[in-house]
Parts: sequence; structure tokens; C-alpha cells
Amino acid sequence: MRTFAYAAFAIAALAALTALVSGPGHRFGLWDYDFGFTLLGIAAWAGVAGALLSLAAGAWALRAAARGALALSIAGIAAGALTFGVPWMQLRHARNVPPIHDITTDTRQPPEFVALLQTRRAAPNGAKYGGAQVAEAQHRGYPDIVPLTYAAPPAVAFERCLDAARALGWEIAAADPKTLRIEATDRTLFFGFRDDIVIRITPLDAASRVDVRSASRVGRSDLGANARRIRAFFRQLARQRSAA
Repeated sequence: MRTFAYAAFAIAALAALTALVSGPGHRFGLWDYDFGFTLLGIAAWAGVAGALLSLAAGAWALRAAARGALALSIAGIAAGALTFGVPWMQLRHARNVPPIHDITTDTRQPPEFVALLQTRRAAPNGAKYGGAQVAEAQHRGYPDIVPLTYAAPPAVAFERCLDAARALGWEIAAADPKTLRIEATDRTLFFGFRDDIVIRITPLDAASRVDVRSASRVGRSDLGANARRIRAFFRQLARQRSAA
């Protein structure tokens, strides 16, 4: 039975390892994202199997007072549960956010891609905004994503926005102080998906209006990543202003 405990732990550990490499493998170009998601799905169900087998082995180890096998079983249960639990929580989260991938503070006149236009056109999601249906879904799901009024002249706001984008680690594709536009690219942490951003500054009396658009290159739903990115950008602007 001790061998069974080792085998159960091995299944759970292998499932966890498979899940851990599924995203980075895509990030570093070893496979496409479809294969990465397939690996993650297989790993999740293998994690369930490993956890259940480890639970059975743990029950035996508890009765037999086999401390080594019991510790191994507990580790297998934890590894298997985490391997299934994390993707399951992500799936639940996906059901609670709009199935969209293009978020903007201005849904009537979204900032347009210029420097990244050809890159966007070559990507599965394209460069064109989805229109009224996407706008309605965004307003329902992310009512807080609205333009920012920045209390500074446009030229100053432009420099602050550029500083904020760099502070967040975005790769700047274009920054034009004449047109008051910034384009950049950011990558998601686990799978390394590339998302593109446009920042547009317009004069607003003695202040400036800052609009941001963040759009994923692939995938129907961004799981809320683009909305989080815009919020993070506005928070960074606020931090810079308070530190000045």
C-alpha cells in the first residue's frame, strides 16, 4: 500500500508540474495557446485523480500509522486540489465577467491603433472595435471604466501618462507629444498573451481628459485583464501625482 501512496503522489505531482508549464510554454514560444489550454485541462483532471487516490492512500496510512505514507498522501491531496482548484476558480471568474476582450474608457469613439495597426490586423481579434454590443457588455460589467480628468495641461498629462506606462513595464510602441497619443504592449503573467494599449490625451478646459483602450490579440474573453490594466494605469497616475 505504501507503493500505492507513492504512485498517487506521483500522479498529483506530475499533474501540478504539467499545469505549471502549460502557460510558460506558450509564453516562451514552445507551443500555441490552444495546446497550452489543453495541457492545463488535462492537468486539472489528473489533479483530481491524484487527489482522490492520495485520499485513499492517506486513509490507509492513518489506520496503519504509516507516517511517511501519510505525509506523502497529504502532499498529494494538496497538489491535486490546487492543480484542479486554480483553473476551476478561473473558470468561475470567467462566468462573472463579460465575454469581451476590448475595453475602453470611450466606447463611442475608442482610441484607435496607429503604430500597432498592422500588428492588430494580423492578430485573431483584429483592430476594429466591436461596437454597441461590446459597449453595452462593458458598461454592465465594468461601470467604473470611464475617462479620467487629469488636473494638468495636455503636455504635462502626456509626460505623466508615459511615465506611468513605463513604470508598469509596458513596451512602448509609439509616443507622440504632438498628437498626444501613446501606444504600448503588455503581456499577461502566466500565458504571456500580448495585449495592446492606446492612451489618448485631449484638452479639457485647463485640465486634460485621458482615455485608454486595452485590447487582447487573442481570445474571446480576457477574464477581466484589460479592465484591471486600465485601473492599474489610473492608480499609477494617482500615485505619481501624490508623490510629486
